[in-house]
Amino acid sequence: QVQLVESGGGLVQTGGSVRLSCAASGRTFSSYDIAWFRQARGKEREFVAGIRSGGWRYYASADSVKGRFTISRDNAKNTVYLVMNSLKPEDTAVYYCAADPRVSGSLQVADEYDYWGQGTQVTVSS
Repeated sequence: QVQLVESGGGLVQTGGSVRLSCAASGRTFSSYDIAWFRQARGKEREFVAGIRSGGWRYYASADSVKGRFTISRDNAKNTVYLVMNSLKPEDTAVYYCAADPRVSGSLQVADEYDYWGQGTQVTVSS
């Protein structure tokens, strides 16, 4: 079992920055593929960014987050980060961390992940 706990959310102004953390406990974290998803009110959960156990990173489509968000991992701390810059009101959502021992398909598919955190709210004010 892997337990995931997100933190770092809150209220931020348009153009501001936030760093989300996903702390993992349990089995060998460094061997897991990790991703961030988000879900805005009334919308479906969507992929934001993912990072393979080997460090390869993948981001959602260019217009949404690429160039503004950065995912990274610190295996010594069992933590994955999502740094979000130049935030926009449309980034407002609950952000979830997800983990899987090995995502055989695309990192973007939520069903690929066995473990999920409880989410952290990010609200961007205009």
